[in-house]
Amino acid sequence: MVCRAVGILCLSVLFATASFGQSVNCEPVHVAMGSVLTFHLQTRLQANSSNQIDLLPKGTAIFVRVSDSIDSTVDHDGAEFRGRVVSPVALGNQVIIHAESEVQGLLVLLRSKAHPEGFRYELLVTSVRDHGKSYDLTASQHASFADASSQPTSVPGGEKTESPRESAPLTRN
Repeated sequence: MVCRAVGILCLSVLFATASFGQSVNCEPVHVAMGSVLTFHLQTRLQANSSNQIDLLPKGTAIFVRVSDSIDSTVDHDGAEFRGRVVSPVALGNQVIIHAESEVQGLLVLLRSKAHPEGFRYELLVTSVRDHGKSYDLTASQHASFADASSQPTSVPGGEKTESPRESAPLTRN
């Protein structure tokens, strides 16, 4: 009986000890309304030949003027944002996405092996509405979803920076 009690006590102590995982704290993202950001098309798993945007090569840049301010310290994972395409996107001589097309996107929290705190925020464009037609797509601020510490992005006014986090917070006074 005593051995059983000692065994239960040992098991309860084992399970009661604190376990330390990765922190969910990560560097915040702040984007001022009117900022121009660069998004890069990603490869879609189920590309559709009737969706002209799926014909564009991976990494194609789309410049978007954000219509909403975005603040990861206030906005939750999955928060939507809107914007407009700044300049047309063409494939050969054909314009695939016209300037002023409406953009829908999301603020997402992604798991990150390389990030010291285990997570990172990312802005994703999920659809474009061009001349009354809506197209699904996936575009992120990074050229790839793979973890990278230094990839170009845009800040208000269209200037380039070397790291997306160097441009945060993107605020305009």
